[in-house]
Amino acid sequence: MANAGTLTRADLADILNRQVGLSRADASTMIESILGHITGALIDGQNVKISGFGTFVLRDKGERIGRNPKTGVEVPIKKRRVLTFRASQGMRQRVK
Repeated sequence: MANAGTLTRADLADILNRQVGLSRADASTMIESILGHITGALIDGQNVKISGFGTFVLRDKGERIGRNPKTGVEVPIKKRRVLTFRASQGMRQRVK
């Protein structure tokens, strides 16, 4: 892995290349396809659950009043959709 502490798309493609035997181009295409499907599902408003890994959940947050921490001035925060990730129980225990 090229960057210590960060797993990149290129790293994933390289792992597929070495462990599965796919060509680098095919491995890269597969990674892009998987990430594209996940992204597309999230854009369509679907949650994404990967068994044994975790769940990407879309949440709608309502409008609220926030405060500028520097000045203390109250400002309205518009309603928005946020993406959260919750690791599976198995993943949490392995990372512990």
